[in-house]
Amino acid sequence: MGRPKRGDTLSLSIDDLAFGGEGVGRVDGYVVFVRGAVPGDRLRVRLVDARPRFGRGVIEAIETPSPDRVEAPCPYFGRCGGCRLQHIAYPTQLAYKEKQVADCLERIGGLGAFELRPIVPAPELYGYRNKMEFTVAGSVDAPAIGLHEADRYDSVLDIERCLLQPEALNALLAETRSDVRARRLRVWDPETGEGLLRFVMLRAGRRTGEVMVNVVAGAPEIDTLAPLAERLRARVPATVSVVLNVNSRKASVAVGTEEHLLAGRDHINESLGGLTFQVSANSFFQTNTEQAERLFGLVEEACELRGGETVVDLYSGTGAISLLLARRCRWVYGIEVAVTAVEDAVRNARANGIDNCTFLFGEVRHHLPDLIRKGVKAEVVVADPPRAGFHPKALRALLALAPARIAYVSCNPATLARDAAGLAGGGYRLEWVQPVDMFPHTPHIEAVARLTRAA
Repeated sequence: MGRPKRGDTLSLSIDDLAFGGEGVGRVDGYVVFVRGAVPGDRLRVRLVDARPRFGRGVIEAIETPSPDRVEAPCPYFGRCGGCRLQHIAYPTQLAYKEKQVADCLERIGGLGAFELRPIVPAPELYGYRNKMEFTVAGSVDAPAIGLHEADRYDSVLDIERCLLQPEALNALLAETRSDVRARRLRVWDPETGEGLLRFVMLRAGRRTGEVMVNVVAGAPEIDTLAPLAERLRARVPATVSVVLNVNSRKASVAVGTEEHLLAGRDHINESLGGLTFQVSANSFFQTNTEQAERLFGLVEEACELRGGETVVDLYSGTGAISLLLARRCRWVYGIEVAVTAVEDAVRNARANGIDNCTFLFGEVRHHLPDLIRKGVKAEVVVADPPRAGFHPKALRALLALAPARIAYVSCNPATLARDAAGLAGGGYRLEWVQPVDMFPHTPHIEAVARLTRAA
């Protein structure tokens, strides 16, 4: 047959899961990606996109379901853009995530022999997120507080209860919605740049029980939002922090240019690895507390500290890894581009009585060369870059620093493979990679890699 065309209906078997969670099938060698498909399915699919080398289809009928297909418990599944893998049995999710890490390292990295360890499963499959961000949309008469529909940025589902967050945060979400509707609070209109409410971000200290509400609004209307803060504190006693972040810009981000305290304090406390962390509204903290401890344990193993080392922690966030390692080395330098995260790291060090850390605000590609020029030498580097991985200048600076060991924490196996290949070209050997499932039911994959400099 000729190459399929848009609108064609095909019968195909799904034999793989692509990075991102789409099922993969083939018709006479032509690759078709199908959202919601499970390896082992036999499907009738209608092509909605047909390109020379691949197409995308939507499921019209499940002719034979995969033995790994399960019923998704969330009523929003399929419409919500959040957890796309709820319909796949959890052991199968793990197997394909581990395979995707291996495929990326082999296909992109070309790194030769290394140990790929079995993926670390999550102990909690639901209720594990300590932070959720909900968009406010609609109108005064019909406000929605929820998550974007799959592959759409112009439509928000009104989410009454999210299975990925703990019940205390679902209670806050419900109370916030009730107050917004009862008092007919204005909703931000992205077209006109007018209105008030834009986002509601919720945080929980899983070990401390403390919860936070961060209202992101288009104007500093403290008097308007103060009753909401009072209601939340009264109805959900675990609420220790309600803050207002003001974002009057067009950019649709839940980060403000100014912050106002509406009730309680400006942070929540969380406990991790025997340390206490103060986490403010806009600072980064690992979203899955239980798995973060396992992840950080792997980082400690990869660092192989003996007590006298200097460690450089790149993309250090609120200092969680820096402070955990500081107990086992001589000195730690942390570099982080978010000023609020650096401020949190400094006060977290002070709160835990740790005085052998220096936290620097700015980009790694600028600060790391500065440290080298000042004569700083480091035996160990920890790197936890964003999804885009290392900036080329930052990677060159890391090679110039030439630490004996590197612990690379990755949220994107493709950029891990690319950066590991760059480090291999600079004299490093990839020893092992440990995938960690931080986010069950989503396509996201974390991994820790250990690299050592060749003698």
